[in-house]
Amino acid sequence: MSAKAVIRMPGEGKEVTLAGKPLVFLVTGQDTKHTSMFDWTLPAGFSTGLHVHRVQEETFYVLKGECRWQIGEQSVEAKVGTYVFIPPGVPHNIANVSDKPARMIMTVSPPGHEQYFEELVKLVTRSGPPDADAIGKLRERFDTQQLSALKAAD
Repeated sequence: MSAKAVIRMPGEGKEVTLAGKPLVFLVTGQDTKHTSMFDWTLPAGFSTGLHVHRVQEETFYVLKGECRWQIGEQSVEAKVGTYVFIPPGVPHNIANVSDKPARMIMTVSPPGHEQYFEELVKLVTRSGPPDADAIGKLRERFDTQQLSALKAAD
C-alpha cells in the first residue's frame, strides 16, 4: 500500500467491463486500508438482486440516470444527486429499471471489492452461460449473501 495521495485523471485507472458497461477502479486496497471506490455504469435493466453484507459498508452517489433501489424495507427512486449509505446487515438491491444507462460512484469498505469484480468478469466472459454456482461461491467469499436472483441486462 502506498503512503501517497491517489489522483486519477479522466481515462486513468483500471477498468473492467460488466454487462457491457465500464466499471472503473478509482481507489483500491493497493491505495488504502479503508475503502475501495468505483465509477460504475449500470446498463438499462440491470439489478444486483437483493443481497446483504455482514461486514461491508457501501455508499452510492448517482451521477447520471435514474434507478430504483430497495434498501431494507424502503424503495428509493434514485435520481441524479441521490446518496445512499448502506451499513452491514441491511438487505439491498441496486437496480437500473430505466431504459438508459445509469452511472454512480460506489464505495465499499473495507477495501478489496475490486478483486470480486475482477473475478466476476472472468466468470461471466467465459464461453457459454455464466456458472451460477461459481458466482454464488464468489459472492460468498466477498461477504455477499444473495437473497434473490441477479438480473443481467438483456
